[in-house]
Amino acid sequence: MAQVHLPQRPSLKRIIGHLSLNLVNAVIVPAILFYVCLMTLNVSVALAVALAWCYGGIAWRAITKRRTSGLLVLTGVAMTVRTAVAYGTGGTFFYFLQPVLSDTILAGVFFLSLLTARPVVARLAGDFYPMSAEVAKLPRIKTLLWRLTALWATVILAKAAVVFWLLQSQSLGTFVLLKSVSLAAMTALAVTATVWAAARVARSEGLLQAA
Repeated sequence: MAQVHLPQRPSLKRIIGHLSLNLVNAVIVPAILFYVCLMTLNVSVALAVALAWCYGGIAWRAITKRRTSGLLVLTGVAMTVRTAVAYGTGGTFFYFLQPVLSDTILAGVFFLSLLTARPVVARLAGDFYPMSAEVAKLPRIKTLLWRLTALWATVILAKAAVVFWLLQSQSLGTFVLLKSVSLAAMTALAVTATVWAAARVARSEGLLQAA
């Protein structure tokens, strides 16, 4: 079988490093900033600081002419809506309830995208791998992206369920802490499964640099 031509085949270590950097910038740092500001200052400052980080990251990529991170844009949009709801209602309950609703809708979008030619993960894959049109058309890559979209749709829906249960049963401080820990654990497991499956297929297609 003819090998797909890539200008540069990245190593698995490089891909994992790039993936980790995107997750840290788009997910972990905003969560840490929010929690620290919430515990030391107040919820208004926490909202503003976390949102400022997202917009700052997007602006920095635009100024330095780097590829815009799909994950960072998604986080920024989600936090903008949640912050507007929090300030509009004057309380934090709806701020934390809104992610449950948005994650449920997002999971639905992921599931519905499985019926299209380009499921959601296929659209985000460029954040982590030089995904050319040639690579995206490979049968095993298309199957991989379909399965990963189904995986993440399920994970997002499960996260929404966990957050809703915690919101109903815990105090604000405990809720924020348990939410961060539980969602981080679920995300870590999903990321591990994603990397393992992607590396397995990429190696079989000759898309990874030899170890």
